[in-house]
Amino acid sequence: MLMPEAKEKFFEEFEALPTTLQKRVWSFTRALALAQSKGVPGEKLVKFANFIPRDDLQRISDAIEAGCERVDNEW
Repeated sequence: MLMPEAKEKFFEEFEALPTTLQKRVWSFTRALALAQSKGVPGEKLVKFANFIPRDDLQRISDAIEAGCERVDNEW
């Protein structure tokens, strides 16, 4: 949260901008808000480490590797 004096200064400077630049600032702040990380922080996922057996992971990896060069034309 901005300190009250910083917030006041921001709005003073923002209001002094021409409308075209105000729109750019608004667009930029919206883009920043939308770009914020979504999902679960890594530290909450640590409990799932080693949850899938290593041999299953190897089979999954092998299947992905084998299928990467193939293209299905069923669509």
